[in-house]
Amino acid sequence: MTILINAYACSPNMGSEPGMGWNWVLAIARHCEVYVITESEFKERIEAVLKTSGLKARIHFFYNPVSEKVRRMCWNQGDWRFYWYYWKWQRKTANIARDICLQQHIDIIHQLNMIGFREPGCLYDVAKEFNIPIVWGPIGGLKQFPLKYANNWKMKTFQYIKNKLNILQIKYYPRIKHALNNADALISSIPDSYHAIKRYVGLESVIIPETGCKDYIHNENRRFDEDILNIVWAGKFDYRKRIDIAIKAIAKSGNENIHLHIFGTGNNNQVNEVSSLISTLHIDSQVTLHGNTSHDDVERAMQSAHLFFFTSVSEDTSTVVLEAISNGLPVLCFDTCGMSAVIDDSVGKKISLSNPEQSIKEFAHSLNYFHENRNELKIFSDNCRKKSSELSWENKGDIIMNIYKQLTEQKI
Repeated sequence: MTILINAYACSPNMGSEPGMGWNWVLAIARHCEVYVITESEFKERIEAVLKTSGLKARIHFFYNPVSEKVRRMCWNQGDWRFYWYYWKWQRKTANIARDICLQQHIDIIHQLNMIGFREPGCLYDVAKEFNIPIVWGPIGGLKQFPLKYANNWKMKTFQYIKNKLNILQIKYYPRIKHALNNADALISSIPDSYHAIKRYVGLESVIIPETGCKDYIHNENRRFDEDILNIVWAGKFDYRKRIDIAIKAIAKSGNENIHLHIFGTGNNNQVNEVSSLISTLHIDSQVTLHGNTSHDDVERAMQSAHLFFFTSVSEDTSTVVLEAISNGLPVLCFDTCGMSAVIDDSVGKKISLSNPEQSIKEFAHSLNYFHENRNELKIFSDNCRKKSSELSWENKGDIIMNIYKQLTEQKI
């Protein structure tokens, strides 16, 4: 089959949306010939990697560039001005897609990313014009922020309004309703997206996490019976990640044989707040701030650590959680968002959302439990091999191919 993919963000050797777009393209290209329309920020990187890729003959990129100003808006998450320019990008992308359809036989059109539901693209009229089935997804951004975990009243007010707007947009915004009702198949990134689409639009979708696991890495040098329980936390220091809960849980445990390794950073105020909290709680000797390091450094830390501690309360499916599984690292996290779908009791432990104080107590209890029950962590680590296979990009490719085949068979 020949697939036309709309992926605004697409780049090799990256995480987040660009890495997600790239890995989906590769997974699909293992089965199909693909034509990909993407923004040109990562053109040089894409072309360099394609030169040595065994899939080069199957992947054809078309670039629709935006200005540096728009790129900065895109990277600055939360800048609502970006959506105006992104809509204009989608309109031009539809014209590029129409030209491709005039020159090539296309079996399926796939609206891939960005995964946020607010911008569904403009390819539905193209699909209708050429009588081509269209797939939208993974679709994200439909989770409701748990207001008890907002840091202050301003954040709580902002998130309350955003939660309400999400519901209003999916129920009433004409372009979103048009896209959902005219898609031949919908893919939800997480259970929250599935339930929102089902509840507010009355449509079914398939849940496929937007990120995937790479090949499982077994580390023979990892020792779960070491005196110190080494824990990795990785991410940005923003309000969603709730790094303060991780730090307070370490202090609450009262266990000096637990050490937290923090990878990532934030703005100056956020870094100062984290450093101050560590000092105030008198756990400087139990926490190491590694700052922004290379991806390889984080992976090496995962391969030698005993537990991955993920305290985010608002995600779709975080890449770093799946990287932990790929590296055989058990996960301790909240039972919410994408984590609820990919982490089960074979590879880690989840605690329910309640309130920050209760969560700190429950996480502290879990940390002490794992410190005393290292063999359970070893079993979790061994089980990560099977879990990483279930969540692999290759497996996602097989799943999406079944969806494509069903659509083409229905068309016949």
